[in-house]
Amino acid sequence: MIGNVDIHRLIGEATEYDKKQALEVKKPKSWCKSVSAFANGIGGKLVWGIADDDTLVGLADAKGDAEKISETIKTHLDPIPDFNLSFVKAEGKKFVVLDVLPGEQTPYYYIGDGQMQAFVRVGNESVVASMSKHKELVLKGANMSYDSLVSRWKFEDMAFTVLRATYFKRTNRSFEDSDYESFGIVNEKGELTNAGALLADYSPVRHSRLFCTRWNGLDKANGVMDALDDEEYTGSLVTLLQAGLDFVRRNSKKAWRKTSDNRLEYPEYPERAVEEGLVNALIHRNYLELGSEVHIDMYDDRLEIFSPGGLLDGGSIKDMDVMNMASRRRNPVLADIFSRLKYMERRGSGFKKIVSAYKGHDGYTEGMDPKFSTPWNCFILTLPKFNVDGVEGVYISSDDITELGGQKGGQKGGQKGGQKGDDKTIDIILQLIKDDPGITRKALTGIVGISQSAIQKHINRLKAEGIIVRNGGDRGGHWEIINKEEK
Repeated sequence: MIGNVDIHRLIGEATEYDKKQALEVKKPKSWCKSVSAFANGIGGKLVWGIADDDTLVGLADAKGDAEKISETIKTHLDPIPDFNLSFVKAEGKKFVVLDVLPGEQTPYYYIGDGQMQAFVRVGNESVVASMSKHKELVLKGANMSYDSLVSRWKFEDMAFTVLRATYFKRTNRSFEDSDYESFGIVNEKGELTNAGALLADYSPVRHSRLFCTRWNGLDKANGVMDALDDEEYTGSLVTLLQAGLDFVRRNSKKAWRKTSDNRLEYPEYPERAVEEGLVNALIHRNYLELGSEVHIDMYDDRLEIFSPGGLLDGGSIKDMDVMNMASRRRNPVLADIFSRLKYMERRGSGFKKIVSAYKGHDGYTEGMDPKFSTPWNCFILTLPKFNVDGVEGVYISSDDITELGGQKGGQKGGQKGGQKGDDKTIDIILQLIKDDPGITRKALTGIVGISQSAIQKHINRLKAEGIIVRNGGDRGGHWEIINKEEK
């Protein structure tokens, strides 16, 4: 069917598209690679009859070319993707439009010239899929994900103290042994999944690391010598999340604004935005991509979170409405676990929360918005820094305001909040000791997220109340809960 339409508007409606002046019959790879890439991604359009400079030249035999296009796809693409061919007339000229639909039987290969290659879109080009991207396409076609696969490690060799303690801390529910399977840590045979390996206390997945750097200035300049603070973290994904948030807090000024009966925090970076961004980076990264880790880079004017792997289906995020993006989860098991831990929602609204956290900040001005970008095979979130220096009514604080109580409630109700925080902290410590009687004070410090002196204060209280005792020394000894009910 031929219709008179604005050909440029037609192309503009496609997130991904390619154009050709004429059909290259003898060199089918020149355009079949785009068919492969579109089918392996979010779909796209190919239009024949447009020159490289966007001049509308049309086709002399549009119907004949369409027949050859259909035949070539069926000969050189395996499996054959779903596609639609149509004719368009503009400025008295005829064009062929090939609409390639996103495929479910990935990878879609181009076969020809003694080669069998799968292509993906990078920017406006169709390139051969990397090894990690090819593996991801294979898993997608099999309706599987990396995190659901059986790992090469054994469940009985792993400890999950951090996961269990965090679950108790955030839900006030104990983590039961049956939860390992329901969470996807192990499969029905009791075999450790990749999700389980990533959430183990001492994760054996070597490339699951977090690099954090506070740079001196607006860029990386001369490298690590210009770093004001630099840390590398390993362990459970929950540990990486907590460590990353602590790093940002440590390298941010603590500011607050007085109210009539309280005080409100006035952060350089909204914690909700940082947490959502880091959760997204850890959960949705491509763990098939070796030799790359999640990074937090802090500069004088911004914070950047880097995650290996772009959008799951390819494409560029600049062409999408981040406030209304459909949730596509690269690692659904991890996403579900973090939802159970109340770090994220199942329906996937992380981008919207990040933007809302900025718009809800007292210092927000028009244009000061988070930025999302998807350069080559990665995802970058950029968070602008709010200036807390010299803002009227905003005070720079040196207080160590912790999550668990005390001063966070301000002067009014501070004592009550501190007591409540202390009780919650003690419950967490007791749960950790119950799960691992040999746990050290240092380990408790890292998991609970308070200072070593604060941990010691709570330990002393538990000893004094006859709730716990220490059998043996610091090395080789263990804790014993002897009177928990009377606490």
